[in-house]
Amino acid sequence: MPDEAGNKKIIVAGHISLDITPVFKCSDGRKILRSFQPGKLLEVGKANICGGGAVFNTGLGLHALGADVLLMANTGDDDFGQILKGKIQERGCESCITVIPGEDTSYTIVLAPKGVDRLFLHNPGCNDTFGFEHVDFSKMAKAAHFHFGYPTLMKRFYQNDGLELKELFYRIKELGLTTSLDLAAVDPESEAASCRWERIFDSVLPYVDFFVPSIEELGFLLNRPLYEKWQEIADGDDITSILSLKKDVETIADQALQLGAKAVLLKCGAAGMYLKTTSRQAFADGPDFLKGWADISYFQNSFLPDRILSATGAGDTSIAAFIKAMLEKRSPEECVKLASATGASCVTAYDTVSGLLPFKTLEKKIKNGWEEQKRILP
Repeated sequence: MPDEAGNKKIIVAGHISLDITPVFKCSDGRKILRSFQPGKLLEVGKANICGGGAVFNTGLGLHALGADVLLMANTGDDDFGQILKGKIQERGCESCITVIPGEDTSYTIVLAPKGVDRLFLHNPGCNDTFGFEHVDFSKMAKAAHFHFGYPTLMKRFYQNDGLELKELFYRIKELGLTTSLDLAAVDPESEAASCRWERIFDSVLPYVDFFVPSIEELGFLLNRPLYEKWQEIADGDDITSILSLKKDVETIADQALQLGAKAVLLKCGAAGMYLKTTSRQAFADGPDFLKGWADISYFQNSFLPDRILSATGAGDTSIAAFIKAMLEKRSPEECVKLASATGASCVTAYDTVSGLLPFKTLEKKIKNGWEEQKRILP
């Protein structure tokens, strides 16, 4: 049952955007992708417009699951910003959104045809100017946890070897909060892709309790040769379909732990989620309820969704469930199980929140034998 930690406020800060997702009429995703040629007109259905980014997806996911949440992000003073703020207000979630005059609100065109991985056309907008001064530290005193999402898409947090990101997490840890950090995929041709990410992670991860990226994101940034090997073997298919638990997933998790994170939760797409944590000594200075999190290696298969409409936000909302369960002092294995189950619930709707189910409902489905997708290799 939830207790004091589970009832305290969670701050979710960082990247936010407006997601525009056209619905494709053709059910063959590969055929759709082959249709993208100069001069070609491709008829689509309605466009689903919803919030996106870690602040919206993880923050509103936490709110939908019953957590007390405060969102911190930047928008521009444009139409997209008004729409985005309206969608937050519709959900009734507390927010501290800074409107930056003259700047663009971030937006993403999400291409998610059935049967293939998603493609994104992304404008970072004023996420690039979000910085230390936009985090309201006066609000932190009453909070239990701080989650930051997508520094990979926020210029001030990856420039100068991540100095501002380190300073932010250092300040948060001084206040006694538990912390988590999530990433997003980067354009291989972007400035972010050329940064020295191992140096950035080495700087910030000692102040991160839970590092929660996808394995593709972390592989690209931390172990490019291994990532390129995955791409070669997958040959255009989903990378997570060819992963080995021992050779790939554990290897990347160990690298992140060696750089200072206390716990690494790797999102492995349709294969599942993997949690690995460091020694008991690393958790000694944290809250008492995390003392039992040491020396864990646990893989959770994904659950078979009732239907799949859109995978957008599934990873972010799974992290929302993980954070909430962790603050409720549930066991590590239970936290990962609920995270995986939440991801499977998310994909049943086009937006990131409508498909989410209460923990009690998820636990009942699991107890009744919810089918798992066993796709990970030894």
